[in-house]
Amino acid sequence: MIAELFRKVLGRGRSINRPKLTIHAVKRHGIRREDISPCALRVTESLQKAGFEAFVVGGAVRDLLIGRAPKDFDVATNATPEQVKKVIRRSRIIGRRFQIVHALCNDEVVEVSTFRALQAAPEDDQAADEHGRLIRDNVFGSQEEDALRRDFTVNALFYDPNKEEVWDYFDGLGDIRAKRLRMIGEPAQRYREDPVRMLRAVRFAAKLGFTIDKAARKPILELADLLSNVPSARLFDEMLKLLLSGHSVECLRQLRTEGLHHGLLPLLDVVLDEPEGARFVELALSNTDKRIAEDKPISPGFLFASLLWHQVRLGAARIESQGELPTPALYLAMDEVLDAQKEKLAIPRRFDAVMKEIWSMQQRFMQRGGQRPYRLLEHPRFRAAFDFFVLRAASGEVDQDIARWWEDFQHADDTEKEAMLVVEDKPKRRRKRGPRRKKPAGENSSTALDTHSKHTQPDEDDLDD
Repeated sequence: MIAELFRKVLGRGRSINRPKLTIHAVKRHGIRREDISPCALRVTESLQKAGFEAFVVGGAVRDLLIGRAPKDFDVATNATPEQVKKVIRRSRIIGRRFQIVHALCNDEVVEVSTFRALQAAPEDDQAADEHGRLIRDNVFGSQEEDALRRDFTVNALFYDPNKEEVWDYFDGLGDIRAKRLRMIGEPAQRYREDPVRMLRAVRFAAKLGFTIDKAARKPILELADLLSNVPSARLFDEMLKLLLSGHSVECLRQLRTEGLHHGLLPLLDVVLDEPEGARFVELALSNTDKRIAEDKPISPGFLFASLLWHQVRLGAARIESQGELPTPALYLAMDEVLDAQKEKLAIPRRFDAVMKEIWSMQQRFMQRGGQRPYRLLEHPRFRAAFDFFVLRAASGEVDQDIARWWEDFQHADDTEKEAMLVVEDKPKRRRKRGPRRKKPAGENSSTALDTHSKHTQPDEDDLDD
């Protein structure tokens, strides 16, 4: 009877894991107040003093239990956004679909959300689309309901900094210690409600070094096509999180293992099945992971330029074989590739210019004579394009000696640069001769010689630039 009541309240006809709250003391979980950011502590303390419940929640608790430093801290509370804003002076309400509050503390931002229930009303059949994806999921609820609507048990943990307690409804602590990723509720139904959860399962498994629970893994291959119903902008956001997780190589492998890579980047499907393309992609992703580990800046434009480069190359070669010149062929291929991927993954247009500049500059690295190397060095996108060229050399696509030449050329002084320039043999291009005219009577030999010279001796403007 209680289980039936839960189904009516939550408005779902699926089987669910009935929550059972366990409160873990600090001696069991080991998280101390000082492990929480000052801003998150201030927010939870202020809300609790005002009479509300307030907990650090989700990924921050999970990461602390694993022994990792969280990148950010989120707070969940039973206070409404308006009530939070009254308590936290430096804050602002954001969001239209579901309002949350950003609490501001110097350079730190803590996201404060109100406990949420699973759906608007039990009788509301319009809460999901024809595929089962939830399109209305925006009502406040209790902490227990908030735990129920979360995806994985390891993400449904609440930490009270005041009492140093972890509130655990689904044995998430046990799953963390077992390095197991387990879905809350019936996995197939949860994936239908939000297909992006399949990508999240892959990302968390790769990032945390966890194994996806057998029950959570089984429906993924069957339901992978549901990702085509996800708005492309949201799919891009999730894909970007995956690629910038710091474990993108492992994420990519996991995507292939679970059969989820097809359709995310339409032209990436072919790349992953071709050794040359796969080698370049893995090098690009490894380089990204390394930069993240070293806390260096990352350019999404550079990353997506790397993922789509192999198809740009293939397209340019095909168009050139049809009689087009190399540079126009490259630009035509760029447009083809970018247009094709936009049908599935909405890479924002602001990245298009970055990708095109990086791609178009690759041909210029082959030119090492005259003034061209100097002009290329002055290009504002030179460093990104050069890093891209280095990856191509490492994958065997271009000669590594050329990449080393450019590395040395950048750091050489003026005299050394001048000595390094490569003398390029360029064929002379002659003007087309017009029809030979007959010599007028009386024309002397010197005039005829001068006329012939004009047709056979090219001037500097006739030579290749």
